[in-house]
Amino acid sequence: MKKILILLVCILTAFVSSGQQDAQFSQNMFNKLANNPGFAGSRGLIATSVLHRSQWMGFGEEGTPISTQNFSVDAELPFLFGGVGLNITNDKIAQFSNLGIQGSYAYRTELGLGQIGMGMSVGVFQSGLDGAGLNPAETGDRAIPMGLVNGSKLDLGAGIYYNTQDIYVGISSSHLTAPTVDWSDGKQYPLERHYFLISGYYHQLNPVLSLNPSIYLKSGGGTSQLDINTNLIYNNQMWTGVSYRLNEGVIVLAGMNINEDLRFGVAYDVTFLNPLTNSFEVMLGYNFKVNTTKAISKHKNPRFL
Repeated sequence: MKKILILLVCILTAFVSSGQQDAQFSQNMFNKLANNPGFAGSRGLIATSVLHRSQWMGFGEEGTPISTQNFSVDAELPFLFGGVGLNITNDKIAQFSNLGIQGSYAYRTELGLGQIGMGMSVGVFQSGLDGAGLNPAETGDRAIPMGLVNGSKLDLGAGIYYNTQDIYVGISSSHLTAPTVDWSDGKQYPLERHYFLISGYYHQLNPVLSLNPSIYLKSGGGTSQLDINTNLIYNNQMWTGVSYRLNEGVIVLAGMNINEDLRFGVAYDVTFLNPLTNSFEVMLGYNFKVNTTKAISKHKNPRFL
């Protein structure tokens, strides 16, 4: 009973606040397009990634009240003077579900020792609630739908991303117009504007070991998430690291480049400062190399970032 009460409070808090309207990721340093359209085309190749996250494992009858999947692909297109991208995120929170599909374009140009991308995203945000799966304390509660209700709305985002071979920094915003999704039963689901700041640095310790510290800040609607991370990289092929998430706990990360194009990573969240259970995340990325006659910038390929 205690777990059920805690779960209900967390789910209600997630929807009253804006913190869970945009999905939470622990391997955000490998998933930049999910929050910043200015990242599109920054690596000079066709890059894809697939991510699955099981959050708060052990809660609820199915064991995982929050399940998130993300797919992203971006590519440099020199004839468009930038890059394009596609990001799809499916987020299921108990009986609630959110689906976001965004197409991105970023104009890219050289700036100083690196390059800058200024991007916009246009897409659709769909949300819904399966009332049939709920177990209300009182039958006939009109606030709870009897079946599935959903709706969708046009969704816009914008971002700026700058990188050299050793440093990156990006600022962005999602739900720019703060749209309100009209559900099929007449109720409304308002979206809050979110802001993101990401930054990282590659520091070579010796010929085989490097450090990659980074930060990730998400803010919106009076709530914030701050991750402070450091990854230790061996021979630019394997990494292990730890992140501290403010007011929640720590995250252990590990992964490897299976070959020149295929990347695999995992993350395990350990919560210390709240009654929630731990979370697990797995990431798979693949790069397709494309030869182009005109490169936007000689600085477009960061070392490991």
